Amino acid sequence: MAQPAQQQDAPGTEKAMAPKPDHGEATYRGSQRLAGKIAIVTGGDSGIGKAIALAFGREGAHVAIGYLDEDEDARATAQLVEQAGKRAILVPGDLSDPANCRQLIARTVEEFGRVDVLVHNAAFQRTHESIEDISDEEWNQTLAVNLSAYFHLVKAAVPHMSSGSSIIATSSIQADNPSPTLLPYAATKAAIVNMTGSLAQLLGEKGIRANTVAPGPIWTPLIPSTMPEDKVQHFGEDVPWARAGQPSEVAPVFVMLASDEASYISGAVIAVTGGKPIL
Repeated sequence: MAQPAQQQDAPGTEKAMAPKPDHGEATYRGSQRLAGKIAIVTGGDSGIGKAIALAFGREGAHVAIGYLDEDEDARATAQLVEQAGKRAILVPGDLSDPANCRQLIARTVEEFGRVDVLVHNAAFQRTHESIEDISDEEWNQTLAVNLSAYFHLVKAAVPHMSSGSSIIATSSIQADNPSPTLLPYAATKAAIVNMTGSLAQLLGEKGIRANTVAPGPIWTPLIPSTMPEDKVQHFGEDVPWARAGQPSEVAPVFVMLASDEASYISGAVIAVTGGKPIL
């Protein structure tokens, strides 16, 4: 099912998208699976991050929402959490700067006293047909936001996490099936999987779990703001379900991994790809 051809300036906003993404606003029903937990979601202003924050709030968690500078979208996400009767705080900042990663953790601990769930979902990507078109600055930015921020966030959060806590990173089908036009992005997503495997072993003695979710083509502002119009129009048609997924179809996996039901799941990569297998 094709989307209308469209394009935005990065990082993109959901209000300019057609059709609008579904974050589960009208459909997600919580059952207190995360009651009382303190969660951090980076990239929580829109897309998958917004759906995660919504689901976490409806499952009973308080949520710290990290985002770049999309204030309007971030406030809308916070409102969804608050409508579920839970607290939400907004922490803007460019996570390519390690100081902003540490500030996000510090603000969360200042407000809530601890961290139970850390979701690193923020990501940066660009599409290029030639490696010569990838600037040094873009390469460094992609690694800083997608991968290095993951390291800095985890390092800062672990002292405030206890046994039973959960770290979840958003990887991608790109980690196993890289598109040539998304070289830096795909490389960081593969590294996230590898790093999560190390964390699962390193933090096991502390009782802290680490897992990744690997989405396939999901309809978020990242798509029309980083891909050519023709690719946007046919985005998602190459998976067996022949359509892009919605953020609401990814969030339940994060809920499961954040919950105590996943007490023996660590080091896993869970695919949400519309039927396209990952290795």
